[in-house]
Amino acid sequence: MYILSATPSTTFLAPRVSSSSSLSSSSSFSPATSNSKLRLVPLRSRSRRSSACPCSFYSSSKARAMAELVKDKEEESSLSAVESAQRRETKHSRTFLNVTSEEELLSAIRLETEAGRLPSNLASGMEELYQNYKNAILQSGNPKADEVVLSNMTAALDRIFLDIEDPFVFSPYHKALREPFDYYMFGQNYIRPLVDFRNSYVGNISVFYDMEEKLRQGHNIILISNHQTEADPAVIALLLETTNPHLAEKMTYIAGDRVVTDPLCKPFSIGRNLICVYSKKHMNDVPELAEMKRKANTRSLKEMALLLRGGSQIIWIAPSGGRDRPDPVTGEWYPAPFDASALDNLRRLAEHSAAPGHIYPLALLCHNIMPPPRQVEKEIGEKRMISFHGTGLSVAPEMSFSDITASCDSPEEQAREAYTQSVYNIVTEQYNVLKSAIHGQQGLKASTPNVSLSQPWN
Repeated sequence: MYILSATPSTTFLAPRVSSSSSLSSSSSFSPATSNSKLRLVPLRSRSRRSSACPCSFYSSSKARAMAELVKDKEEESSLSAVESAQRRETKHSRTFLNVTSEEELLSAIRLETEAGRLPSNLASGMEELYQNYKNAILQSGNPKADEVVLSNMTAALDRIFLDIEDPFVFSPYHKALREPFDYYMFGQNYIRPLVDFRNSYVGNISVFYDMEEKLRQGHNIILISNHQTEADPAVIALLLETTNPHLAEKMTYIAGDRVVTDPLCKPFSIGRNLICVYSKKHMNDVPELAEMKRKANTRSLKEMALLLRGGSQIIWIAPSGGRDRPDPVTGEWYPAPFDASALDNLRRLAEHSAAPGHIYPLALLCHNIMPPPRQVEKEIGEKRMISFHGTGLSVAPEMSFSDITASCDSPEEQAREAYTQSVYNIVTEQYNVLKSAIHGQQGLKASTPNVSLSQPWN
């Protein structure tokens, strides 16, 4: 059992491994109707043994092996997701779970490296992650900082090492794994002490209640959002934890391949509902894999269509195709421009599903917690810079394509561009309010007629 708190001073222990073999009911979804014309791609085994050296995660020459982690398999395993996860747990070493101090934790990294079970580049990444996380928690002033750091980093390194021993395989549609190890709560507990709740805000909380009511009625929700960090899903869930926890747990994220292939990020991705796709920004990083990536994206699109056809789905997507980056001259952060074709695809899917669909513009501000590299990188294995900081989340009322483009006499392509720009403008407007509240230190006074800020955890 977990006691959730919205204060950053609470100590969080690693989620326990239980003997239960049933998935949490809170993460269930409505199945597609049986007469669907789209073929449902079977969910494959969630794990497998790999003979490839884990070093391949960082080598472009091993890109094909990396792609296999999200490629649909021809052979189908009879194991369920939970059974497969239980098998991984029973074969997993307890190297990091048994440590009781920082010295033992760092020593465990060195010992596994010397034994040849942990590649040196991953070992360096794990040590760097530990030190950066430790500095961020100490920066927060948490009186139990040492306990929080050891507890959360022990869990993180244990999950990372498990994936090195037995790489997890993501299906085109991945459902959050909650048993036998609760990866969702693991991610929440890890990010929670990095959020300065005293300097964090939610905009238009009433709209989130409106979303929940629509989901109860069987409607679909599409959130069109900017994207700032790998921690975005956890930040969204933490800021909605006291008011709309079901919304956060049910949410499905459109996820790029990097978050399901980078060994330092994969354990956190396992705890989220994902539709796995390849980002346009990295589509041609390895030219010989471009066609495979396009086919994989087509499969994922079919999975999404089937989910929406079943109704009661809430899907988050960043039409920019990646994380926001600061302006190279001014250093200012702002939402990256949206891709009109990506947004239009989602809109059409929502409109053509059997259930009613609604599109909401969502703004996120949390880049200080775990900022991405200044430039888009091709290689997997970025450095994780981490800090304790305020965060913000705001949503605007739903936007109707027909209402916005009703007076538009231009061709369809121009209409969708106009709609995309309208959605982007509203996301940016909300982002600027959050920026004034957090970085401008205006707090709740930064509220505007269109964005009403609150701190629902107080």
